[in-house]
Amino acid sequence: MGLDKILAISGKPGLYELAAQTRGGFIAKSILDGKKIAVNMRHNVSILSEIAIYTYTEEVPLGQVLENIKQKEDGGEAISHKSSKAQLEDYFAEVLPDYDVDRVYLSDIKKIIQWYNLLTKNGYTDFSKEEEPQTSGEEE
Repeated sequence: MGLDKILAISGKPGLYELAAQTRGGFIAKSILDGKKIAVNMRHNVSILSEIAIYTYTEEVPLGQVLENIKQKEDGGEAISHKSSKAQLEDYFAEVLPDYDVDRVYLSDIKKIIQWYNLLTKNGYTDFSKEEEPQTSGEEE
């Protein structure tokens, strides 16, 4: 499963997996403890596949940043999101060398590293966006 079914819900800790649609919103299952919650349209919800990180040249999808961390750590856990400011910034500069230091805050870096560790601990290692199947005959 790619990042298009993983959600961050403001005001709720951790990440959630989209479980089912309802009339007024949807049901989300916590990746942390497996509990299901009802989420309505009042909640501010972000789908991880739609998040991008600013660099000096472009916006890099979150999935690519998480994939870079995965490659750096050989699929293992990253440093703790509670590390010092300097350690976190140095680590993130290794993962995404040209990130925009004026627009990517320390809180963003902490959140990305925390999400990566949470996802890898719980067996989510596919950080790609779901690909559209290509129709045959496009290549010539």
